[in-house]
Amino acid sequence: MIYQFPKVIIITGHYGCGKTNIAVNFALDLAKRGEKVTVVDLDIVNPYFRTADFKSLFDEHNITLKAPVYANTNLDIPALNYDLGSTIDEGHYVIIDVGGDDAGAIALGRYRNVLENRGDVKMYYVINKYRYLTATAEETTALMNDIEAAAELRCSGIINNPNLGSLTNKSTVEDSLSYAKDVAEKTGLELIMTTAKKEFLENIPDGYPVEIYVKPTWAE
Repeated sequence: MIYQFPKVIIITGHYGCGKTNIAVNFALDLAKRGEKVTVVDLDIVNPYFRTADFKSLFDEHNITLKAPVYANTNLDIPALNYDLGSTIDEGHYVIIDVGGDDAGAIALGRYRNVLENRGDVKMYYVINKYRYLTATAEETTALMNDIEAAAELRCSGIINNPNLGSLTNKSTVEDSLSYAKDVAEKTGLELIMTTAKKEFLENIPDGYPVEIYVKPTWAE
């Protein structure tokens, strides 16, 4: 699947849904196509798994990283020291990795006016039926509504990311499809893609292959 990315991609979702891993894959995909890419780490909630952890990998592919000043230090302080509007105006593809749930989306709300004035901006909601509190379409939709309210922005589409860590297999992906379709119907949003390792995507509609860069301990 050769996905045509919008110029600005905002990645939101529940804690542990796989947001950061998707953000990293999107950035690398665009960089390999020869595009200029900036990743904005807006995760000021979770200090454990964040795009700032991949600075060396990004440097290898000429991907620019914008992160809070205290990212990857022993100070858990939500200090944002960059101008998002200027970053977008530089002409790069911009991928914004937002912290989990509505608490993380509050940081995004700070930039609502900047983002609303750009045309090609999409906010994608990442879903994973195998995570606690998002096992049903009703729970998942309620959480998305909370995120939208905190960010003061509307989601543009759904990314289905069925992930059980090392236990993930083709059945894991197949069994998530009806759930993802239900979420899309309840939210009124398009199901953009289903992400998984390439070997699990045979005959999966709109499958997008990803490598696993983020490996949280709960999923091992």
